[in-house]
Amino acid sequence: MKNRTSRNAGFTLVEIMIVVAIIGLLAAIAIPNFVRARTTSQKNACINNLRQIDGAVQQWALENKQASTVSAVAADVLPYLKSSVMCPSGGTTFADSYSLGAVSAKPSCVLVSATHILPTDTAN
Repeated sequence: MKNRTSRNAGFTLVEIMIVVAIIGLLAAIAIPNFVRARTTSQKNACINNLRQIDGAVQQWALENKQASTVSAVAADVLPYLKSSVMCPSGGTTFADSYSLGAVSAKPSCVLVSATHILPTDTAN
């Protein structure tokens, strides 16, 4: 007499459910971190754009002998920027991303003005 033991190769339903639960747990942990990292990188990119814009405004004022009270406009500053500058948080043009004021004032982000701000100068 032969004993037949048939073992089908494969995974049981319980094993598959455990794997799916572990993947879901890992995704629940990872997705908020990805969102936070994307938000932080957009903020840093916008602040770097603000630094470039401020440098362009200062260069424009120096080359055109403008006083610090004169207001700069985008058309004056754009030739001093290397490429198209817009806020990575959803801006499509320079005009809907950043606003300019007097030469002595810092440029500001129109889209996310609460967190996308150029830090004050620390050099004396």
